[in-house]
Amino acid sequence: MADYVVEFGKDGRPVEPDGRLDAAAFHRNHDAIWSVLSGFLKGCRGDVLEAGSGTGQHVVAFAQAAREIQWWPSDANEAHLRSIAAWRAKAGLANVHAPMRLDLSSPSWPDDARAQGGPEQVCAVFCANVIHIAPWAVAEGLLAGAARLLQPGGRLFLYGPFKRDGRHTALSNAVFDTSLRNGDPAWGVRDLEEVARTASAHGLSLGDVIEMPANNLIVVFARRETV
Repeated sequence: MADYVVEFGKDGRPVEPDGRLDAAAFHRNHDAIWSVLSGFLKGCRGDVLEAGSGTGQHVVAFAQAAREIQWWPSDANEAHLRSIAAWRAKAGLANVHAPMRLDLSSPSWPDDARAQGGPEQVCAVFCANVIHIAPWAVAEGLLAGAARLLQPGGRLFLYGPFKRDGRHTALSNAVFDTSLRNGDPAWGVRDLEEVARTASAHGLSLGDVIEMPANNLIVVFARRETV
């Protein structure tokens, strides 16, 4: 089952005086996620953008592990942006940049990131637990924008629950999907094949699909040489 639904800061967990939020999911999944990402990012000496950074804990942990990479967190939620900035300040890492305010459904991103001092191109975009708790327009915008921001051969990593060939991979994911759609009909666990078709239309090719704990996947897309 996916790791969170309730907005961070409104999930009953404490908020630190400096604005830092703590996601229970981070403690469960960051090691497993990094064990996958680190293999793909080996040799990357450029920039990586995290789309929808949430609390900011993942980007700080990954930046601690890969100091040769410049990490760019982002989010659209004000409380999340404060938390990211606070975790960044606490960590004191020179390779974590100030969080950028990005609306992934906007056709003007990644230009919005560049306008905030973000990189012209990145070697990777990472996005965890976003596209199932947002309208489909966010998934479409993420794919389109990532294709414009990635350097040729750069990769987009999506982490979360997915359906395969229109079917859920676990009963818990089916129950979770129903709860999401009951709360907001525009939300829901996405079908990987539909995501892959949309990605392909924007110049992203589906690569590895890696099974993760708790019935999640990491799905890897690569930007084709021409988009």
